[in-house]
Amino acid sequence: MSRIRIAAVTVALVATSACNRTDPAAERTADALENQADAIRESGDARADAMEDKADQMDNRADGIDSPVEQRMESQAARVRDRAEDKADAVEDKADRVRDRNEPNN
Repeated sequence: MSRIRIAAVTVALVATSACNRTDPAAERTADALENQADAIRESGDARADAMEDKADQMDNRADGIDSPVEQRMESQAARVRDRAEDKADAVEDKADRVRDRNEPNN
């Protein structure tokens, strides 16, 4: 009788440990998606920064007031930054979904 219990416990432990493993391929996919999101965010920031720098160079007055052209360019830069942030967030959400599907007991 004790051998049957030992065998049952062993089977249960093996089954439990198999269920608690994560898929390395899914984890690598999620990591790659997060790296992609970082790259999207960094690229958007760099583009927006360049646009803002160009806008600053166009207005050479030292009065502290932005010209209408500079304001428009800075608004465009803000939109570029926001779009990049939204895209990066969407990619990070996808990475989270990959990880969630890969979690044990899901």
